[in-house]
Amino acid sequence: MARLRTIAFGFLTGSAIGATLCSFVVGIILESGPLFVAALGIPVGYGLLVYLGGMPRRAREKAIPPTVALARIESLRAGGTETGDLPVDFDLTVAPDDAPSHRAAATHTVNLVDLPSYRKGDVLVVSYPPDRPWKVKIVASPPPEWQRRAADAVIEPAAESTLVHPPPEGCAAGVLTLVGLLLGAGAVLGLFRVELFAPEPSAPEPPAAVTSSGSATVDVGPEQSLLNEEELRRAVDGLAQSTDVSQTLTAVVQEHRLSVVFAPSDVQIPRFDLRTLPVAEVTGLVRKALRTVDVGTPQTWQVTVVPLPSGRTIRVTVTGPRGSASLAG
Repeated sequence: MARLRTIAFGFLTGSAIGATLCSFVVGIILESGPLFVAALGIPVGYGLLVYLGGMPRRAREKAIPPTVALARIESLRAGGTETGDLPVDFDLTVAPDDAPSHRAAATHTVNLVDLPSYRKGDVLVVSYPPDRPWKVKIVASPPPEWQRRAADAVIEPAAESTLVHPPPEGCAAGVLTLVGLLLGAGAVLGLFRVELFAPEPSAPEPPAAVTSSGSATVDVGPEQSLLNEEELRRAVDGLAQSTDVSQTLTAVVQEHRLSVVFAPSDVQIPRFDLRTLPVAEVTGLVRKALRTVDVGTPQTWQVTVVPLPSGRTIRVTVTGPRGSASLAG
């Protein structure tokens, strides 16, 4: 049962790690806030579940009194720094009252001042769970009876071959941990596969232009509006791809149509390059006219761009129930 519990724990741990790492990476790629939250929440939630799931086992173990025994120090090695409390690794011969002696390893925190009190051959009082003799703990303040027994006891060293270890997990636990990691990552990738592997959206094609002698028009769909800066820019670009717009005499912008009249090549009159049309200025002037011109509820609008010898004029004409009015920019 304990082995199965260890294998299941390894599988679930691997799944949690895989899902956490994959959520974090996918969250970066997709710039998704919820995935970042999930990457933080998965380990927290898993840790809480592990804690709650282990409560019955910890309660059962707490109900079983530990085995108390004498132990002889065979060797010790202090680690850490030489200030304050030190973790000291002990190699012990444990001599329980009702079982043969065996070797066990234990780590005990010892203050630097008290370190000389622990010497090879000294007898200590230890405790450990009856079913896990490798989890030895040194009793820092044993009861007086055990202190007397430790002072009078003589314990023969046990052979090193009797050293107790935790039972090996085997390769099954490692394999299932890896499987869990891959499945956790695969679950996240499966949920977001559409967003991750969707083709990059291609830029919309400029609307097609209709040209004739001396003029050209570009129409956009009923769901589009040239009041949108991007749509107006696309319309201008589409027209520039099919004809020479550098000789524009007049440009008229309506809700769904851009119309251009070109200047005759043999007549010396002002003209301009349609590609230099100030798109932001045009759409901004239309919005201002729709707000300020008093014609009732505006029904249609039209922008006329005409070059002058001294510059270029932009005029918005708005039509409503009370007639038409203009606003120049």
